[in-house]
Amino acid sequence: MAVRAIVFDIGGVLEITPSLGVAKKWETALGLQPGELDDRLHSVWQDGSIGTISEAQVHRSIGETLRLDEAQVRSFMEDLWTEYLGTLNVELAEYFRSLRPRYRTAILSNSFVGARSKEQERYHFDEMTDLIVYSHEVGMAKPDRRIYTLTCERLGVRPEEMVFLDDSEWAVEAARALGIHALLFEDNAQAIADIEARLREG
Repeated sequence: MAVRAIVFDIGGVLEITPSLGVAKKWETALGLQPGELDDRLHSVWQDGSIGTISEAQVHRSIGETLRLDEAQVRSFMEDLWTEYLGTLNVELAEYFRSLRPRYRTAILSNSFVGARSKEQERYHFDEMTDLIVYSHEVGMAKPDRRIYTLTCERLGVRPEEMVFLDDSEWAVEAARALGIHALLFEDNAQAIADIEARLREG
């Protein structure tokens, strides 16, 4: 079946997101053990990724859990968003943009509450794609098969008509289980070559 839609992940694909050592920085500042920060904030990260809490609730929960005042919470969140947003993968973003209008395109991202406004302000993703599916807006996240099905439905295509690019093996495997042509991102040259090879197959 011919490909009609191409879908990209954000973090690690359209955004270059190396670790900036934010967790280590704050664990050191707060006298926490390695890994303790994420352990304490696990429910906040989980709830924020599927949108069951607001940004205000995130800030409040972080302040209460880590015993930070409002200024410290703002500083903590600024560090987190800097790491989260990374920098734009310009070459891949331009390639992605070029796929329209030959193909329907979408972004499918495991995200965090607040991501749309911040990514829109910095990268204007909505100008380069037909659709954006954020986990925090739809209440489900990869590798839940429902989020892939929802993306297909919103694009108006069958799974076999979609190419999906992600840098996480588990996300790729889940997509493949539904019949999507899922490709693992390793670098730009490889990803573009793999997509073009799939498109040439019809």
